[in-house]
Amino acid sequence: MKNFIDDYLNNLKKIFDTIDRDEVVKIKEAIDKTQEVGSKIYIIGNGGSAATSSHMANDLGIGLKRRNIRNFNVESLSDNSSVCTAIANDIGYENIFYMQLKDKIAKEDLLIAISCSGNSENIMKAVNHANKMGSTVVGLSGFDGGELKKASDINFYIETQKGEYGLVEDAHMILDHILYSYYISLED
Repeated sequence: MKNFIDDYLNNLKKIFDTIDRDEVVKIKEAIDKTQEVGSKIYIIGNGGSAATSSHMANDLGIGLKRRNIRNFNVESLSDNSSVCTAIANDIGYENIFYMQLKDKIAKEDLLIAISCSGNSENIMKAVNHANKMGSTVVGLSGFDGGELKKASDINFYIETQKGEYGLVEDAHMILDHILYSYYISLED
């Protein structure tokens, strides 16, 4: 077990060294722009990425608002299990995010799409719709980046072997905490 722990942590350290800082700055600027123009941030993800979506919406939303630091209009579309399961049951799982964005997302809005593989059909259907509407898309992906990497305006891409979900999801949460901690630092 100790060797596995060492290997895992060493792989995580290598990933941290490869994070494109310029892309993180672009994400921060895209988030800031939503407040400047009064638009909304939507965040989507499945499974562990749904948890990251919720966590990110919490941190960037109420976490900053209650401290009077920022008042971002942010929503995780992964959070309402009744809505997601009704859409999945009635018209297909591939529509759970698209249907929530349809007739709602605007050009000035920001979509943060989280998918380790970058190939989740429901994520890509929502991303393609956001692109069609002219919205900015931030893609958080791993492995080889998949279709999400190609379809995003801004990429937080974590290159790993296929199937290394833990490492990719860890890095995605680190991005959330980098952004949140940055805004908190402005309070000082």
